Amino acid sequence: MQFKDQIDFVRQHIKKNKLRVFMTILAATMGTAFLIILASVGFGIQDTLRSEILDNRLVTQIEVYSSDIDSAKAEEMKKLNHVKAVVLRQQISLSQQSTLDTYSNSGTLVVSEFAEEQKAGFALEKGRLPENKYEIVVGSDFAKNLIDEAEVEKLENQQPAEDSTTEGDAEIEMPHYEGDLLGKEITYELGSLETSELYGEPIQLKIVGISKEPAKDFMFDSNLYADASIIPELEAIYDRHKPKEGADPLFYSNLNIYADELQNVKGITTSLKDDGYSVYSISEELEQIDVFFLALKAGLIFVGTIAILISSIGIFNTMTMAVTERTREIGVMKALGAKPKLIQRLFLLESAWIGIIGTVIAVILSYAISILANYILPLIVGAALGEEDFNELNITFSIIPWQLVVIASAISISVAMISGWRPARKATQIDVIDALRREL
Repeated sequence: MQFKDQIDFVRQHIKKNKLRVFMTILAATMGTAFLIILASVGFGIQDTLRSEILDNRLVTQIEVYSSDIDSAKAEEMKKLNHVKAVVLRQQISLSQQSTLDTYSNSGTLVVSEFAEEQKAGFALEKGRLPENKYEIVVGSDFAKNLIDEAEVEKLENQQPAEDSTTEGDAEIEMPHYEGDLLGKEITYELGSLETSELYGEPIQLKIVGISKEPAKDFMFDSNLYADASIIPELEAIYDRHKPKEGADPLFYSNLNIYADELQNVKGITTSLKDDGYSVYSISEELEQIDVFFLALKAGLIFVGTIAILISSIGIFNTMTMAVTERTREIGVMKALGAKPKLIQRLFLLESAWIGIIGTVIAVILSYAISILANYILPLIVGAALGEEDFNELNITFSIIPWQLVVIASAISISVAMISGWRPARKATQIDVIDALRREL
């Protein structure tokens, strides 16, 4: 019997018991769809967490922690394999003030090598990077922190006294600088951290760039970024005014290393740990999350597989009844010379057909439910939590990758064929004489 004839044979017998076969397919569909939807929740939560971690952060960045980080150590780290850039940022630890006309700002001065910053991808909203020691880039919120103290004091004095007693402490909007900062010169001064008194040795700095605004709303950047070439001048001012004993250092430093590719981050991290450094990289955090969600998704797939196994009982019963109903037909086929393997194959094809149809319907249904869930659930949760607050979370409830479809399909079809194997085996063991004696 050719394969085409075997398919026609299976199709004819399925048509004789449409309702029974339909209910069996429905059970297989529900079991497979349950597996896919359940596991898709794990994929959705994992994708949401990964997106949250990676948002506004560099996946190739490695943070190095050490109490004695300096430019010499940074130079050594540049020699490591697959290192794209080594950014040593040194922040002033003293009292500081920047002045533009009548406006002042207490933002921190950060010095760095902008050749390395450029390799690492220092993002600018406007302007360019500094090219000499008297040029700076300011943070995106620098202008908001440029405050006219005289106007603030005047505004506070104009507030009615009863406002503070009847309405509580009302937040006063500070009159800040609203002009264009590019090309402006500011006066920068260092001062004592204990007394907040300025040293009286101002430095004129020109604003040539404005950094890009952070993606996170809660992040605030009012820093000044200068090239490392200004360090000797800052150190000279500090040395002239620092106390003789017990002086705090002028700078406190942080060091970031940037790998050329994400897959090389782990190798660089391992090398730094071997050298005694404490390090952190997003790749390590993602690795821990991926391990957790791998176990979670495996557990969800296991629970979903139980649902498929339950539906396999229906396939087993359907195929057992099919063998019982076709006993005489099986006897005739054996009498005509049909081999046991052919008879077994016919019943296995029937059970496989039920599994395949159920799987196809389940996959289509699962994608429809996933799309619907990602559209409706945000509306429901948003209505409960407040739409404005919830929209900021950007949560994905369900994702169905092709790997999940392949795994679920393989489990569903395999379980269907295993369920039909025993009845198919029973069909091959039917005695020809006993089968032919049965009435039609």
